[in-house]
Amino acid sequence: MPVFYGRDMTSNNVGKGIAEFVGTFFLALTIFIAAVSGMAGNFAPIAIGITLMVMIYAVGHVSGAHFNPAVTLGLFVKGDCSKDELPYYLAAQIIAGILAFFVGSELVLNGLSPELIGGEITEIEFESTVSVLAAELLWTFALMFVIINVATEQSGNQFYGAAIGFTVMAGAFTVGSISLGSFNPAVTTMLITSGKLAIADCWMHFVPQIAGAVAAVYAHKMMIPTDE
Repeated sequence: MPVFYGRDMTSNNVGKGIAEFVGTFFLALTIFIAAVSGMAGNFAPIAIGITLMVMIYAVGHVSGAHFNPAVTLGLFVKGDCSKDELPYYLAAQIIAGILAFFVGSELVLNGLSPELIGGEITEIEFESTVSVLAAELLWTFALMFVIINVATEQSGNQFYGAAIGFTVMAGAFTVGSISLGSFNPAVTTMLITSGKLAIADCWMHFVPQIAGAVAAVYAHKMMIPTDE
């Protein structure tokens, strides 16, 4: 079994899929309510980073707590996620992202006035394609690079969840207003479902997110000699 977050994961693929679903669901739900719907205002990145952190600590020992298809694909390239696990992880993450929107909009925010939740959700129009591509690529790279170096390569590091959560928090504060600060295809799927991101613009998220994650894997390979 792969070692992730300093532990041997021994649960079956269904169990890992459930863990990935729960973690991704609450991450995407927090992003939808706190950021997309505006309930947390300028504090949304803090809510997002903390949610990611606590969910990582909750189920990291079960699935590795990827909560992100780009991370899963990156770890697959690295060799820390098997081809048997891959479909369970990806399906759970994408379904969780979609369901988070419906639960958030139809249950949690149902009946609240548009004024309370910051008005109706409107589709974003990006000012610069290059800026969006750069923001999503660089901060997905940073997220993947941190995950590899604090979680998969440091056995016994008890601060991995905080490091990863703070990375996403920092990215959301830094480039959230430029690209929406997704860094995650499952979150991007939620943004499309909610109407915040146009389908025609989704490639500006998906392509750099996957490229950034894979690039981080190869950067790590070049940084750390194989014999170490």
